[in-house]
Amino acid sequence: MFDRFQRSWDLAAECWRLLTDDKALLVFPLMSSIAMVLIIGSFAVPLLPAFGFAAGRAPHALSSLGYLGLFAFYWIQYSIVIFFNTALVEVAMRRFDDEEAGVADGLRRAAALLPVILVYALIAATVGTVLRAIAERVGILGRIVVALVGVGWTVATALVVPILAAENVGPIEAIGRSAELVKKSWGENIIGNTGIGMVFGAIMFLVGITGGVLVLAAFGNREWALGIVLAVALVLAVSLVALAQATLQGIYSAALYRFATGDPASGGIDRNLLENAFQAKPQG
Repeated sequence: MFDRFQRSWDLAAECWRLLTDDKALLVFPLMSSIAMVLIIGSFAVPLLPAFGFAAGRAPHALSSLGYLGLFAFYWIQYSIVIFFNTALVEVAMRRFDDEEAGVADGLRRAAALLPVILVYALIAATVGTVLRAIAERVGILGRIVVALVGVGWTVATALVVPILAAENVGPIEAIGRSAELVKKSWGENIIGNTGIGMVFGAIMFLVGITGGVLVLAAFGNREWALGIVLAVALVLAVSLVALAQATLQGIYSAALYRFATGDPASGGIDRNLLENAFQAKPQG
C-alpha cells in the first residue's frame, strides 16, 4: 500500500513538471469554472423555489418541476465540464506526441465534438437525476447502495473524455470502451488517480489553515487593510491550487488512456510510474 501512495506522489510530481512546462493548460479549468459560476447565477438562482427554498420553508423532496430543473442544470453543468476537459485532454495528448498545441487547438477539437459531448452530458445528467430521485425515496441503506452505484458509474466512465478526444466514437460506444479499459487495465490500482486528489487536498488544507490564521491575526490586531489583502490572497491561492489539481487530473487521465490502449507516447512521464499505476489486476 505504501508503494502505491509513493507512486501516486511521484506521478503527481511528474504531471506537475509537465504543467509547469505549459501553464496555459490552467486556462481550461479556469474557463470551465467561470462558465459554471455564470450558469449558477443565471440559471439555478431563479429556480430555487422549485427546489423548496421559498421564503419561510425548509428544503424538501423535489417536485416534478424541481426534477426537471435539476436535470436541465445537470445537463448544462456536465456539458460545460466535459467540453473544457475534452479541450484540455486534446492538448495534453498532442503534447505527448511532441506536437505543438495551444488553447485554441483544444477548443477547436472540443467544438468539433460538441454534438457528441452534449449527448454524453445528456446521458450523465439522466443518470444523476435518476440516482437523486431514487435516493430521496429510500432509507439509509438504499442511499448507500445508490451512492455505490454512483461511484461505479464514475469509475466506469473515467476514461470517456480522453476516448472522445482521441477516437471517433459516439457517446454510448465511449462509455462501453471506457468500462472495458478500466476493467482491463485499471483494476485495483485506482489509487493512482486518487493520489493526486490526496496530495492537493493536503496542500489545500495547509494553505487554508495557514492563510486563515494570518487573516484572523490581522483582523484581531485591527489591521483591516492587511486582513482584507490577506483574505483576497487566500482566496486566490486556494483557487490556484484547485485549478492546478483539475488540470493535473486532466493530464493524468490522458496519460492513463494512452497506456491503457498500449500507446507508448507519454510526453516525458516516467513510463514505470504509469505502468505501475495501470498494472492489470492479477488473475486467479
